[in-house]
Amino acid sequence: MNVHESEKLAGALENLGAFPCEKIEDADIIVFNTCAIREGAEDRAIGNIGALKKLKREHPEKIIAVCGCMTQQKEESEKLYKTFPFIDIIFGTKNLEKFENFIKDILKCRQDNKKKRINEIEENDYIIENLPIARTSGKNFWVNIIYGCNNFCSYCIVPYVRGRERSRDKENILDEIRDILKENENSVEKIRITLLGQNVNSYGKDKYTDYTFANLLKDICKLEGNFELAFMTSHPKDINDEVINEIANEEKIAKELHLPVQSGSNKILHLMNRKYTVENYLEKVEKIRKLVPNIRLTTDLIVGFPGETEEDFLATCDLIKKVKYDGIFAFMYSPRHGTVAEKMDDQIPLETKNYRVNKIFEIQKKMKK
Repeated sequence: MNVHESEKLAGALENLGAFPCEKIEDADIIVFNTCAIREGAEDRAIGNIGALKKLKREHPEKIIAVCGCMTQQKEESEKLYKTFPFIDIIFGTKNLEKFENFIKDILKCRQDNKKKRINEIEENDYIIENLPIARTSGKNFWVNIIYGCNNFCSYCIVPYVRGRERSRDKENILDEIRDILKENENSVEKIRITLLGQNVNSYGKDKYTDYTFANLLKDICKLEGNFELAFMTSHPKDINDEVINEIANEEKIAKELHLPVQSGSNKILHLMNRKYTVENYLEKVEKIRKLVPNIRLTTDLIVGFPGETEEDFLATCDLIKKVKYDGIFAFMYSPRHGTVAEKMDDQIPLETKNYRVNKIFEIQKKMKK
């Protein structure tokens, strides 16, 4: 999602006649598109932004902008504004379409010998179509189908910085994909189109009564062109037989699925507000493996969630061995300000979290041998 939004930011800059630089020192405009999913991501962003203080002092004409999930949090945006007075523009996830005008505004003020800083965080829920995109991922083309999330997992900041679920109109999605296919109709190499959403399986629920994510997959696969279709991310509680059947039966759909389980303990899943049990999850995995035997199955895991005992952790290890994932993304639980889990009792010490995440990596390494 962040990669694709960076492509949209780059598209806005190209509209202004800008082009990419190899070195940050050579850039007239420097943009940080931040992430807030874990504390480490915010720390890296702050470190990289702070490192520009000297460069900005020596070259005050440079424009520095910071946006993304981190800045969509009002407290964080205000903290950045005060801590780094050399930042010219701060904006959130919901006003990307204004970026080009923000740049124009700063440039106009400088022409008039005026000083101006922008700190604009919005709470709108509308979807802006037809933003310019400077695609940077080669033969992989990202296409948003739904924004936001309604799940409110107790550890997750996403619903607070991305808002509630908002599906794009199906025709706008299909038109965007038609344009991609037309631009690549002479390509000998197969292109890859990846549908994006915090929870792609929720597509259409807020917009249609009789049109689902499975229907969208079917309609995209009817389009002519040399392409492979993928999507991310799926929520285990929402992926259903219709979607699994589409993966199994449609040749154009990649035989891969990212299905984040997060924990192998029902107690922890309940505390996480994941709304499924280990048994539910394994039942769906069994169905997926039966219908798509060559599926590449990957997952996300969080270790050290508040209240996670050694028994809970071992249940996660057992689940990994049962499912035999093709890839695992494991993370130590990171408290996010404003989430339910931040205030939970029994926060796990860092050394325990570190041990557990390394144990997951050990199991994964053994399984790959």
